[in-house]
Amino acid sequence: MHAWSPPESVHAMDIQRLRAGDVTFYSAWDGPVLAACGAIKQLDPGHGELKSMRADPAYRGKGAGRAILDHLITVARTRGYARLSLETGAPAEFAPAHRLYLTNGFVDCSPFGSYRPDPFSRFMTRAL
Repeated sequence: MHAWSPPESVHAMDIQRLRAGDVTFYSAWDGPVLAACGAIKQLDPGHGELKSMRADPAYRGKGAGRAILDHLITVARTRGYARLSLETGAPAEFAPAHRLYLTNGFVDCSPFGSYRPDPFSRFMTRAL
């Protein structure tokens, strides 16, 4: 993210923010190796946001990211969310993430929550 976007366009959460009460963090492990991670943040009682989705480069294209995404969608449904949204990078380096989200029912949308239009951000959402 930092390599492809200016600092003001990076919305990744630091460890302190990931520990906040409105954020739940999940990880997928292959033995002792962290394969992928992701978080879900409640925006309001019916709307969640995906945060900090990552897959270790060695696990990209092998289903680790999809497994975390599937789990986060299940969590969102269990919580009764009607909608799940996300912000990701817009540059071409994020194309694998874009494909993952598009193949899982996400569509482009306007900025949501406290986000503002940003040429380095792509906003996506899906109904649950």
